[in-house]
Amino acid sequence: MSQYSIDKNTLQKMVGFGVAGNFAGHLEQAGETPDFVNVKTASSNAPKGLFPFYLTGSTKQIGVYPLSSSEIHYPKNLDDKAHLQAEPEVCIVFDITYDEGYVTALLPKAFAAFNDCSIRKPGAKKISEKKNWGHSTKGVSQDFISLTSFKPGCELDSFHIASFLKRDGQIHPYGKDSSVLTYSYFHEQLNDWMIEKLNHQQDAGPLENLHQLLQQSGQPNTIMISLGATTYTKFGETVFLQPGDEVFIYVYDATQNSAEDVFAHLIGDKSQLVNSSILHQTIV
Repeated sequence: MSQYSIDKNTLQKMVGFGVAGNFAGHLEQAGETPDFVNVKTASSNAPKGLFPFYLTGSTKQIGVYPLSSSEIHYPKNLDDKAHLQAEPEVCIVFDITYDEGYVTALLPKAFAAFNDCSIRKPGAKKISEKKNWGHSTKGVSQDFISLTSFKPGCELDSFHIASFLKRDGQIHPYGKDSSVLTYSYFHEQLNDWMIEKLNHQQDAGPLENLHQLLQQSGQPNTIMISLGATTYTKFGETVFLQPGDEVFIYVYDATQNSAEDVFAHLIGDKSQLVNSSILHQTIV
């Protein structure tokens, strides 16, 4: 494994975006299909759009740095009925190239396990309203792995995403163990799609004008993009997070680790995994 070092100061200077609807079935399970009823896509399996979850320099809520590698802060001013769900994903850090203010290239640098934790808020006007409610409301592993390209055969291709929830001492599979190659859009298709959305996505329905947001953030040099959440197990689909819960997200090399190895690591029977990015967060 080629580790890639990114410190918190560097992360705080990036902007953060996520891909919506890049895993067949996730939006339906999350109850968010109605949000996108008027969003037109190039094909039936295309993602619905890109949304911001962190914008440097913004004076709005989304300007608060939300990432943590250890905690998720339960929403304040909400009772225990807050519909909070983890979203197990992989994120990629890209350097951005511009020409006259428009993005011309996304150059991959590294990837890691990511939790696009969200509040299910029916009727929210924008996706971003569900994504950042303060410090430590998103998750990213400290274990970044170098990524030298985003084409078939790249370092990421052999990885799977697995996730678990620990509640009252019991461990439950949370998202379905999924290969990254089962994302609807991936490699150059996703890369080209993201560039197009960063340049031309309009402020309409749940989506926002991203070109405008990048300009307001001063044309940042680096961007973190989460590629979309896996589908949930039946347990994950029906159970919302509560204080005291622990979320585990594994982005692991399936050519060097088995699903059994991952579970053994989870319960403490295996001290480490090979070539893996691991995120463990407690809801507080």
